Amino acid sequence: MATISLTAQMTTNLLSLQNTAKLMGITQERLATGKKVNSAIDDPVAYFDADAHYQLASDYATFKNGMSEAVQTIKTATDTIESIKNLLNQMKSLATSAKSAASQADAKNLWDQFGIIRAQVDHLADDAMYKGVNLLQSDTLNVVFNTKGDDLEVKGFNAHASGLSIASGSASMWGASSTSGAVAASQLANISAAIAAIDDAISTLRSQAKTLASNLSIVTTRQDFTDKMIAILKVGGDNLTLADMNEEGANMLMLQTRQALGIQSLSMASQSAQQVLSLFR
Repeated sequence: MATISLTAQMTTNLLSLQNTAKLMGITQERLATGKKVNSAIDDPVAYFDADAHYQLASDYATFKNGMSEAVQTIKTATDTIESIKNLLNQMKSLATSAKSAASQADAKNLWDQFGIIRAQVDHLADDAMYKGVNLLQSDTLNVVFNTKGDDLEVKGFNAHASGLSIASGSASMWGASSTSGAVAASQLANISAAIAAIDDAISTLRSQAKTLASNLSIVTTRQDFTDKMIAILKVGGDNLTLADMNEEGANMLMLQTRQALGIQSLSMASQSAQQVLSLFR
């Protein structure tokens, strides 16, 4: 096939148009994606540095999810502790009333109510489970904060009535339903012991609640820090890869103008060549 010869001016104009088209393609991609670095070819250092930032941010986001779940697990325990404390205060009120009961029968009725509420303490402790972890059943929650494996171990405790040393006792602990006489001294001693056990249990719950609140504060602090780190890493990655849309828009306008001028210049060079050719006709 014969080779088509171009004048030097036409060749220069054609190369300029090809370069302009290439630059327009790059600018169009930046405008479409919003990024000045879309692959390692564009800028290997910036691309891989940004990718490392985004990957670490993604890792932190995963750990943040774990922290969020840990917060809910601990809150489940602390909220349930408050409910159990309310039940214990009701039990203490019943025991206090039993000490001044008019008869053993009245004291026995109060004991029966005491037992019903005691059972509810166990039910509440059993229900304090979040995502398979129950800190009121002596479970342990392990919260991981970063890729290095830094963590916090949140230890649970036994919040059942038995775990709080509130004994169930026999049916006649406070009195007998068939007895109309006054509450016996031994039964009064049992009632006093129950009140003391409840006070100790409430004290235990308060202590455990403080420990859990301290752990919750640690987790939420790490959670806030993780949010900040994710934002910092994303901004760092964006700074390396995002395009200035105003600048790219101006570049596109300039390239379109250059392309139009290049086409016009190529056309003029072609016309000039044709005019020279016409001299030989």
